[in-house]
Amino acid sequence: MKRLIRTMMLIGVATLVSGCPQTKDKGNLKETLDQYEIIIRWAQWDAAIEYISPEYLAEHPVTRLEMDRLRLFRVTQVIIRSSLPVDEGNGLRRVVELRVYNKNQARERAIIDEQYWKYNEEFDRWLLHSGLPDPTRKDY
Repeated sequence: MKRLIRTMMLIGVATLVSGCPQTKDKGNLKETLDQYEIIIRWAQWDAAIEYISPEYLAEHPVTRLEMDRLRLFRVTQVIIRSSLPVDEGNGLRRVVELRVYNKNQARERAIIDEQYWKYNEEFDRWLLHSGLPDPTRKDY
């Protein structure tokens, strides 16, 4: 019986490990994603901009209006829906569900944030190439 339980536990651990995204072990992806999630969870939108790639920001600057809109929302929950390594492990596509509370309307709703993370060798870190979430989109 003990052998059966031990075997089942090993199978469970192997399943969990195989479910983790296989990306290059550079720039500590897990730490970056965890820190970004905390910043988003506490609605520190100014700090979240630091995670966006400079190239992406040059093409898609974050406007004052966008920041003002984001400040109307408080994130109540972050749920990772999917995480898929791309670009031979140098990129990661994530679909994240954010539960957000609109302070003006006193209403909570879910939004989907499709993130594209890419490893940047120059900065030796993972950077976001998809911008900040848009809580005003109506297609959720």
